[in-house]
Amino acid sequence: MSTTLASDVQVLAAESALGSPGGGRRIWHHQALTVGGGLLLVIVLMAILAPVLSPHDPYAQDLLHRTVPPFWSDKGSWLHPLGTDPLGRDYLSRVLYGARISLLIGISVALISGLIGTTMGMLAGYAGGKTDMLVTFLVTTRLSMPVILIALATVATIGGSLWVVIIVLGLLKWDRFAVVMRSATQQVRALDYVA
Repeated sequence: MSTTLASDVQVLAAESALGSPGGGRRIWHHQALTVGGGLLLVIVLMAILAPVLSPHDPYAQDLLHRTVPPFWSDKGSWLHPLGTDPLGRDYLSRVLYGARISLLIGISVALISGLIGTTMGMLAGYAGGKTDMLVTFLVTTRLSMPVILIALATVATIGGSLWVVIIVLGLLKWDRFAVVMRSATQQVRALDYVA
């Protein structure tokens, strides 16, 4: 009997170490996740490979090819697949290079606000008492302020550069991370094995 119990325990341990049977394959059957993940991967790859994929310099002006319509239009051209702006700059090249800046801002803001919010939420959830009250007050205060209005005012005052926008948005978006992390820390703190 002990041999059967030991082998059953080993089988259960092996299954839990590997996850549920077919768990990795099950993710591919979730259509929305697969399509969304694939689309995100394509966008990230296009942004990374922008210097290779873009047909023209995104800043170069070509006044002979101003306001060219996209290729599917009557007067469109494959020379500029998405057309050109009033200064003759290629839209496809500008979209590809613009995606790089958008991804840089999004990832950087998420990292900065995630770091600040996670730290403050864990501190509030674990310490409790006055620390929790202070962090909760800061979160409530931050939630009462309009993010875009403050970001625009700050950028107008300090000056608009890419890193100023990233830092300002990172400092204004930490509250959601703090609320979630505070709640998770309080749940873990209430468990029996935590001293």
